[in-house]
Amino acid sequence: MRALLVVNPRATTTTERSRDVLVRALSSAVELSVRYTERRGHATKLARDAAESGVDVVVTLGGDGTVNEAVNGLLTAPAALVDLRGPIADRLPALAVVPGGSTNVFARALGMPRDWAEGTSVILDGLRDGRHRVIGLGRADDRYFTFTAGLGWDAATIRRVEQARLRGRTSTPALYMRSTASQFLLGTDRKNPPLTLERPGETPDTELSTVIVQNTAPWTYVGDRPVHLNPDASFDSGLDVVALRRLTIAGSARTVTQLAWRARDPRGKQVLRLHDITEFTVVAARPQAFQLDGDYLGERQKVHFVSVPSALRVIC
Repeated sequence: MRALLVVNPRATTTTERSRDVLVRALSSAVELSVRYTERRGHATKLARDAAESGVDVVVTLGGDGTVNEAVNGLLTAPAALVDLRGPIADRLPALAVVPGGSTNVFARALGMPRDWAEGTSVILDGLRDGRHRVIGLGRADDRYFTFTAGLGWDAATIRRVEQARLRGRTSTPALYMRSTASQFLLGTDRKNPPLTLERPGETPDTELSTVIVQNTAPWTYVGDRPVHLNPDASFDSGLDVVALRRLTIAGSARTVTQLAWRARDPRGKQVLRLHDITEFTVVAARPQAFQLDGDYLGERQKVHFVSVPSALRVIC
C-alpha cells in the first residue's frame, strides 16, 4: 500500500521530533512518501498529484486548513471529475488525518483523539484492518468543505483572528471570544441585514445577518467543549444551516448565552434553522466575509452551496 504524508511544518501541536516518530510509525505499515507544504494552497497540489499517481492513502499532519486543501486536491483529481456511476469516494485515495492544529474540528468530528500520537495509532489500526468510513462533503461554488462554511459575522470573526495571528498572537478560545465580541460591536452593520438564502421551489429567506453552514456536528470547539448549532448535522445527510436575522444586542446575547451554557441548539425568532438541505444559494446585498473550514477566503456577494454525498473515504 502506497501512502503520502502531507506535513504542515507550522502545525501548532507537533515538533520535528514528533514528526520523525510519526514517519517511522507510518513507514512500518505502508510504503510512505513525505512532502512538506511550502505555502498556502500547496497541500491541494500535493494531494491532487498523489491521486493522479495512484497513491492509496493521503495522510495529513496539520490543522483543518491543511485537511481542507488536501480534500480539495483529491476531489479535483481527474478520477473525481470523470462522469461515472457510483460514489466518487470509490475512485479516490482514502484520507487519514493526524491532528496537528489548534482545534482539529474535522478530526474530532470523526472521533479521532486530540493527541497526535493516539491519532496515529488509530490510523495504523485502520490501515491494517482495512477500516474506513465514507462521508459526504459540502461544496461552496467550486471549493469543497468538510465541516463548515459561513458568510457574515462568523467569517468576519475568523478574519480578525487571522489578523491577530499575523501580529504574533496565539490561537486560543479567549482570542476567538474577544474577536467575536469586537466584530459584533465594532465591525457589523446590525441595522441592515444583507443576506438572502434562496432554495429551489421555496420562498427566499431575507434580511439575514449571518449564515453558518454545517456538514457535521459539532460546529466547532471551545477548548474541550463542543459547540452544537445544529446537533443533527451529519456526514451522512445533506447540509444544515443556522442563520441569524437582525443582530440585536438582546437577541445576540441570548444566543451566545445559550451556546455558552448549553453549547447547543440556539433558538428564537431571530434564528433560522434548516436541516438536510441538498442545494441553496446565499446572496449578499454588499460584499460579506466568507470562510470555509475555519479559513478566511475573502469577501463574496453570492455563494452556491451543494451537498456531495459519498464523496470521500476516511480512515478512522
